[in-house]
Amino acid sequence: MILGTGSDVGKSLIVTAICRILKNRGIRVAPFKAQNMSNNSFVALEGGEIGRAQAVQAEASGILPSVHMNPILLKPSNNRTSQVIVQGKVLGNIDSRTYHLIKPRLKEAIIDSYNKLAEQYDVIIMEGAGSCCEMNIKEHDIVNFPLAKELKVQCVIVGDIDRGGIFAQLIGTYYLMDKEEKELTRGFLINKFRGDLSLFKKGIEYIEEKTSIPVLGLIPYIEDLRIDPEDSVIIQKERLEKRVPLPQKVNIGVIRLPAISNFTDIQVLAMEEDVVVNYLFSPDELTLVYDCLLIPGTKNAMQDSLWIKNTGWAKKIRQFAENGGFVLGICGGFQILGIKIKDPHGIESEQKEMEGIGLLPVETTLFSEKIVRRVKGVCLVNNQNVEGYEIHMGRTIPKTERGMPFLRLSLDGEFWEDGWINEKGNIMGTYLHGIMDSDGFREDFLNRLRLKKGLKPKKTRLKASFRFKEYDRLAQHFEKYCDIQKIIQIIEE
Repeated sequence: MILGTGSDVGKSLIVTAICRILKNRGIRVAPFKAQNMSNNSFVALEGGEIGRAQAVQAEASGILPSVHMNPILLKPSNNRTSQVIVQGKVLGNIDSRTYHLIKPRLKEAIIDSYNKLAEQYDVIIMEGAGSCCEMNIKEHDIVNFPLAKELKVQCVIVGDIDRGGIFAQLIGTYYLMDKEEKELTRGFLINKFRGDLSLFKKGIEYIEEKTSIPVLGLIPYIEDLRIDPEDSVIIQKERLEKRVPLPQKVNIGVIRLPAISNFTDIQVLAMEEDVVVNYLFSPDELTLVYDCLLIPGTKNAMQDSLWIKNTGWAKKIRQFAENGGFVLGICGGFQILGIKIKDPHGIESEQKEMEGIGLLPVETTLFSEKIVRRVKGVCLVNNQNVEGYEIHMGRTIPKTERGMPFLRLSLDGEFWEDGWINEKGNIMGTYLHGIMDSDGFREDFLNRLRLKKGLKPKKTRLKASFRFKEYDRLAQHFEKYCDIQKIIQIIEE
């Protein structure tokens, strides 16, 4: 089990690296995170939802993602409640107090999923959540040390030196651990180091002297790693570095919605050579220097629609569209572009309906039954093949014949039309997450933006298979700076 001294210390990437290393050695390996909190989800093999990080780890392991790799997924709806998903299926919207009451039931699902994976794979690389020693909630923890104790799992603890305080992180965590937890902990990993590695030799000696636990690796920060991140912590305002939009590039702005979800839909665009992608936090940032505005998914389209209206975004987006700017909404972003969102069952809000921006002639009604499926199809605008996944509570229908459906999708012999595009062809929406990962569609989409501003069309050099090269790059980096033989030895004990 890879545990952390806190959130965002690099646990997910380290699990990904170890899974890839073992896979490359011919070992049948699977990832496992008992409980994950993220609005960045993915559709698993069985048709249920799991955290995006576990889907990435599964892909690095050379296997298909399963709901049993992340049996409990929490998707925050607001500051008080989260949608709780158990083994891929929605249990309901639950507040934190109620969640603690149902933990015994959730623990049963966790053990069941672990056992199912254990029957199929030689090795399971488990991931903790947040800090492994949150003393106020440790008694009710079902992810970190309590689960490690029950399953007798060997543990490695990761600290993030880039944020500072690495000695307090690792040594402090050690002194918060009980006797059994110390016995299960077989090593430390120090992640995100910048600078001369030799300068930290005495630091490693100090940590090992104070804890009697070996430091198994000092891992330098790896630049420009093109692997999907786990959650929205990486797109917080204070962590983002804006790139300058340039006339010779395709400039795309993305609204940073309060309840943003599945923002990995955008990642592949930012990896294209001549594309600038910036998250926009206020309406003033949206100018005609941007060629396209993307409204991403959201866990709460009702509240984010209200936020867009109250902050002045709605007026600014309409002006941008009227001046010829392209606007694309994905999933919740598609719903927000419509005339109205209705919530008769109180799925997302106490309000029964909310006005959208009104740029697409569609209305959405939210239902308690969630659509979760992996699909393929074709874009009706450019005839390019697309594939991806749907995760949504809404059903969206056109209210006029102005415009046309955006995609034609299929699953198991069933066909249907998805999304909508306006008559001018510059406003479009779809429920299809991952649409930009379809190389032909992405190339055509970007070329339309290039041609509109007088740039030459380009063939995309970035193929969807680039991810596999990135997994190998990550694995090689990890092997270079960690005692991987010792880690494998710990696994085999």
